[in-house]
Amino acid sequence: MNVPLLDLKGQYSAIRDEVREALDRVIESQHFILGPEVEAFEREVAEYSQCRFAVGVSSGTDALLAALMALNIGPGDEVLTTSYSFFATAGVIARLAATPVFVDIDPETFNIDPSLIESAITARTRAIIPVHLYGQMAEMDRILEIGRKHRIPIIEDAAQAIGAELHGRRAGSFGEMGCLSFFPSKNLGGFGDGGMVITNSAEFADRVVMLRNHGFRTRYHNEILGGNFRLDAIQAAVLRVKLKYLDRWTGRRQRNAALYREQIRRAQLPVERQGFRHIYNQFVIRSPKRDELIAHLKQNGIASEVYYPVPLHLQKCFSGLGYRKGTLPVSEQAAETTLALPIYPELTPEMIRHVADAIDSMV
Repeated sequence: MNVPLLDLKGQYSAIRDEVREALDRVIESQHFILGPEVEAFEREVAEYSQCRFAVGVSSGTDALLAALMALNIGPGDEVLTTSYSFFATAGVIARLAATPVFVDIDPETFNIDPSLIESAITARTRAIIPVHLYGQMAEMDRILEIGRKHRIPIIEDAAQAIGAELHGRRAGSFGEMGCLSFFPSKNLGGFGDGGMVITNSAEFADRVVMLRNHGFRTRYHNEILGGNFRLDAIQAAVLRVKLKYLDRWTGRRQRNAALYREQIRRAQLPVERQGFRHIYNQFVIRSPKRDELIAHLKQNGIASEVYYPVPLHLQKCFSGLGYRKGTLPVSEQAAETTLALPIYPELTPEMIRHVADAIDSMV
């Protein structure tokens, strides 16, 4: 039995007619950049994420970049974040000539460890970016308390966490801004790149609206320096169709996670904290024989993936920051031992059993 890491064809086949109708609507309108589809999608995501405003942008990376630009982050500033994340989290900080300051992670959730944040704060700290990794939120209550104490704004990297919750409150609604990604492999994925900045602040929403479109409200009248971060109408139309199914798909991911928990005996399973709604963008296990397990799964027709094999503080492009191996031991151990299993909604119980049996059969 073959078990791919992700099967987007299966998802598409179930909604094909609705998606094609949405695409035809955009094509007939000939309005491809921003416009009514994007505006409708922004309203729907804002409501879904329990925020007042949502601003569609060209990618999750550009959502992070625009959020930092809205805070006027620049040279000489420091931004605290996690080293165990996708490159974009820290890359956007460096692109603005600011300095990423890496904080180690909680060994159970893989999210930034709040107990280590305050010791990393300096007079130059201008923002904190917690990442809601793999679909479970960081401890935002503790992080917000730190932010308020030191008057430091919080930007939530919720690229993997749309619909995730802490005590009933949705990811992206806690900090000054939250950043979403609609990369095709995400729980809510488009037919290409796309992203969104969500916020409860009219001021920040207004700034991001200008930043995504070269810094102007009125055409050809540039008020601030911005960029081309606009969301395509085609992506918005596709995502509007998919958003209607998101909670159903999340429920299936949670069901699949529960089946894995019942059946896998020989690996360390992800921890789901009390009071958190985990949406399982990934289902990440630990194994001291991770690389051997990858090969064993492959022999059994099972795809897997390592997120992320090199923590950000050890990436070559950040070598000038002075970090060395051993600086952030929990992040480094996670990079060496973690493995993501298939978790997409279309997995069958038989496929899950095949994966579990393959893991437990490895000596």
